[in-house]
Amino acid sequence: MSTFDDPFDADRNLGAGCVCGQHRSAREHEQAALRCEPVESEEKRYEGVVASAVMRAMFPQDVARRAFLKSVGASTALAALSQFFPLQTATEVFAQAGTPEKKDLKVGFIPITCATPIIMAAPLGFYSKHGLNVDVVKTAGWAVVRDKTINKEYDAAHMLAPMPLAISLGLGSNPIPFAVPAIENINGQGITLAMKHKDKRNPKDWKGMKFAIPFDYSMHNYLLRYYLAEHGLDPDTDVQLRSVPPPEMVANLRADNIDGFLAPDNICQRAIYDGVGFMHLLSKEIWDGHPCCSFAASREFITSAPNSFAALTRAIVDATAYASKAENRKQIAEAIAPANYINAPVTVLEQVLTGTYADGLGGVKTDAKRVDFDPFPWQSFAVWMLTQMKRWGQIKGDVDYKAVAEQVYLATDTKKLMTEMGLSPPASAYKSFSVMGKNFDPAKPEDYVASFKIRKAS
Repeated sequence: MSTFDDPFDADRNLGAGCVCGQHRSAREHEQAALRCEPVESEEKRYEGVVASAVMRAMFPQDVARRAFLKSVGASTALAALSQFFPLQTATEVFAQAGTPEKKDLKVGFIPITCATPIIMAAPLGFYSKHGLNVDVVKTAGWAVVRDKTINKEYDAAHMLAPMPLAISLGLGSNPIPFAVPAIENINGQGITLAMKHKDKRNPKDWKGMKFAIPFDYSMHNYLLRYYLAEHGLDPDTDVQLRSVPPPEMVANLRADNIDGFLAPDNICQRAIYDGVGFMHLLSKEIWDGHPCCSFAASREFITSAPNSFAALTRAIVDATAYASKAENRKQIAEAIAPANYINAPVTVLEQVLTGTYADGLGGVKTDAKRVDFDPFPWQSFAVWMLTQMKRWGQIKGDVDYKAVAEQVYLATDTKKLMTEMGLSPPASAYKSFSVMGKNFDPAKPEDYVASFKIRKAS
């Protein structure tokens, strides 16, 4: 279940909701016992947010809140609340906490739909709404994004979800503490094969084939390895895996340099649009609800500019909430299509974001959850990624899964920000899930690694 599918907030539309920010829709606002006037200023908006948060804390059950308000009336409720809780002071603190130390920021991204919240936050005004001037910078590949962020050319960046874990552990470079306050997208990948392989739908027939993945420390690498191994193929000896930047994958498929790829969208759909590949399966068929990309920053940036980081995270969470609504997807496709962003046909992006798409084999499929958006950085996601790093030999020796996950994936901070924004984050940062029918218990990572017959872990 997505954060935005929570029964309390499922219909909340942050972009076009209640004028006071206390209700999930204009209709609910009109019907509420506590009626509010249109917001006169940013200060009034903060007052609404603080009062709403206090009311939710006092009345966790909405039925009780409504009964209380109907019993005593809005004015009496507000007066009573103000007697024992300093609403005005809390409002001032809330407003001051949002003042960024640095307003002009650079955020790097790879031109794929996984970066949708980061990209769309610029043209649709989410950064400016939170007091920032953000230059989103299109970047050629993941190693470049990593290096430019480490070298402080970018203040923050779109990264593959495992990358901040790898950077923090020093895998492939010196260890530098990085953090993930938000996941960028859920699902949204696929295995695409060259048209010449349309009769090879059984992975057991893929021995000797060449596949592209975006980066060694990527969900794509781990999901493709998992899928191959579950079908009895050793990904290190039975096939070739090559790291190829996403923007170059379709050209490599067309040139017959590779037989297929597990790639982010819009790359899969672009191969179909260009007639050079077909969709073998969506990544959600391997793990429904898996994370892919993340929003990441260095600990140094977070500690040196905490208010800027908080404002940036609010903008990303805000944009992610907007992107999670199906009715907004066509508008988003148009917003992120231009050359300075993804540089793709709007038709391709609409097929990805709406979930109604051509499969490259003459069929049209519909899956509303082909790609989804949910920002909460589940620490159990991080533990799973660490198990795959261990499984495939990227991590040597012992690793404290829980400690690393909680150091890098900032669930507590994000939970606090989401609560301030009137959202309802999950109570726990850990959950179990299933990958190709195999249950994952985040409390037993070593047992999970040991359970696989095909692995490198020693």
